[in-house]
Amino acid sequence: MIEIEHHPLQPFLPEHAKVLLLGSFPPPRLRWKMDFYYPNFQNDMWRIMGLIFFQDKNYFIDLQNRTFKTIVIQQFLQTKGIAIYDSAIAVKRLKGNAADSHLEIVEYADLQKILAQLKQCHHIITTGEKAAQTMMLALGESLQAPTIGQSQHIHLGERTIYLHRLPSSSRAYPMKLEQKAQHYAALFDQIGLI
Repeated sequence: MIEIEHHPLQPFLPEHAKVLLLGSFPPPRLRWKMDFYYPNFQNDMWRIMGLIFFQDKNYFIDLQNRTFKTIVIQQFLQTKGIAIYDSAIAVKRLKGNAADSHLEIVEYADLQKILAQLKQCHHIITTGEKAAQTMMLALGESLQAPTIGQSQHIHLGERTIYLHRLPSSSRAYPMKLEQKAQHYAALFDQIGLI
């Protein structure tokens, strides 16, 4: 029987966040290079952010120690108003690896509860197909998940929430780093983060 794995991190929720960046679920702990989101050194999320905001893919990376600058990342997210969490809080790893295609979602994140804490947040950005599909299920929406570069909106109470999908930051996703950064930059510009 495959063991259920529970999310090891608390949501990162700056009070003034305008954006919730939503992945699927962290990789197995043995791949972690920091105790924070996107901890796998082979994941390009922090390289994408470095390219977009500092024109330096290594801005958030400690190359000498092959790890990430966690404090710098958290300060950056706090300053920019970017919250981070994952769409699943309990999963089964069907093949024991980090691949989204081998994750069985056991429990969704309570996104409505998280959004209730983020009063200024009007955008959820998913980083990949699994995160987008899981987000729609977690929100109880019957809409189809947005495709890359597309968005949809829902209403939660009196607030309109825009749902966006960007390419996965995983290197397993077949797109060059610079192309991924272009997709992210275009959306960040559109919603006023740049």
